[in-house]
Amino acid sequence: MSFATSEALQKAVYAVITQDVALQTILGGAIYDGVPQGQKPDIYVSLGPETVRWRGDATASGAQHDFTISVISDGRGFSTLKQVAGLVSDALSGANVTLERGSLVYLRFLKAVAKRIRASGGRQIDLIFRARIDDI
Repeated sequence: MSFATSEALQKAVYAVITQDVALQTILGGAIYDGVPQGQKPDIYVSLGPETVRWRGDATASGAQHDFTISVISDGRGFSTLKQVAGLVSDALSGANVTLERGSLVYLRFLKAVAKRIRASGGRQIDLIFRARIDDI
């Protein structure tokens, strides 16, 4: 099993979505590697949890990474969140992703969950993606 490619995947995904012009236009740079501290923007994107499983074979060590990207708002309706979530999904779909370590076999969208955040009255959409990486 190799968790060693996890950081490389995170860096690559972050680079893809922060360089997307449409996302920058709407978010103005509010894309984070974690939940921002202090005053939060009205709407932002945050990289979230990741689950990694061994997927090596006789030729290479490898792993399957299921990771979450969250689109979060302060309480606006879901319409803007869905637009931003769609742009995140589009940016990663078919993206030419080069990793610092390992070789990306595939990157695909798995599912999304839209929900209200009870404590703050905000809204959140969690996008779950799956990446398969050979560590060769």
